[in-house]
Amino acid sequence: MKSFGWPMGAAATELRSDIARLRTEIRADLAELRRKLEEISAPSGSVLEQIGYKGDDSNELYKAFVGGTEAVAASAAPIPFSSTLCQQVHFSLDQYRFWVKQMKDRPKFLRKQWEFVYVAQALHERGFLSAGKKGLAFGVGLEPLPALFASFGCEILATDQSFESAVRAGWARSNQHSADLSRLNDRGICTDRMFGELVHFAAVDMNAIPAELDGSFDFCWSACSLEHLGSLRQGMEFIKNSMRTLRPGGLAIHTTEFNLSSNDRTIESADLSLYRRSDIDALARELEAAGHAVAPIDWTRGVGLAETVVDLPPYGRGEPHLRLRIGDYDCTSIGLIVRKGEVSSN
Repeated sequence: MKSFGWPMGAAATELRSDIARLRTEIRADLAELRRKLEEISAPSGSVLEQIGYKGDDSNELYKAFVGGTEAVAASAAPIPFSSTLCQQVHFSLDQYRFWVKQMKDRPKFLRKQWEFVYVAQALHERGFLSAGKKGLAFGVGLEPLPALFASFGCEILATDQSFESAVRAGWARSNQHSADLSRLNDRGICTDRMFGELVHFAAVDMNAIPAELDGSFDFCWSACSLEHLGSLRQGMEFIKNSMRTLRPGGLAIHTTEFNLSSNDRTIESADLSLYRRSDIDALARELEAAGHAVAPIDWTRGVGLAETVVDLPPYGRGEPHLRLRIGDYDCTSIGLIVRKGEVSSN
């Protein structure tokens, strides 16, 4: 009778030799892959600098992933977006390319660009980007969104911390702070006339939103600002307090840093806090208890090639930058969509 079990004798020795050889080859391949990934993260002379975004006419890395950089449709169809983690699949959507073009940029595998697209798409497909709507931006920095939303006819109040607070926190030196409107339409996203008529500026402390803003806006947003408010709880309280500024049925959209590595341990400090799933779940329960509706959260962790690259400090050296290492944790962005209840405690 023929045996189909584990080979014996010389055959077993030969099989073990083959397995050992394959293991050696796999280790060599992994070492080469690690070397290439380190080269991508190198400060100069990297592969990424050779194939990445160059000027106005090319973005070979994005093209290699997606096939092209131009949007097909002349407007953005609903996806629809829910609350979600940043995922590589979002970058391949026609809507992604549409919004990047509206912002007079080129599509890139960058979390910050994803956050801007996420806010714009979520508002657009829910009918909030139209003439007469009023929006409030928190921690606006140098975002393109106030000018983008003004180009749709929305009246926008762009806010940031006072210049003195920004200097103390280091944001003024890092070129990530707005003291007025002077640089919020640098790209010419909307006409100077529309921008001048529709976009206004005020200094606002996100930890102490003034009562005079209550109930004044159809929508509000912040893009990766709330994690810098002093603690996990202060960021959560900011989101809850931002609902005060909305009219009944209004929409709040906030993005922040998300800890992919742990649901137990994290970073919490005066300068930066990383939110875990347990924090987000607790926040959603508190918002719903107050009468608001949190869009269901898509916890999908993509496994695309861009999601296998974790950017290491110092950041800002190129693409992909969907995931990054902060301390001991791999992180990405999360976006939350909250609709204010018709009747709520706020």
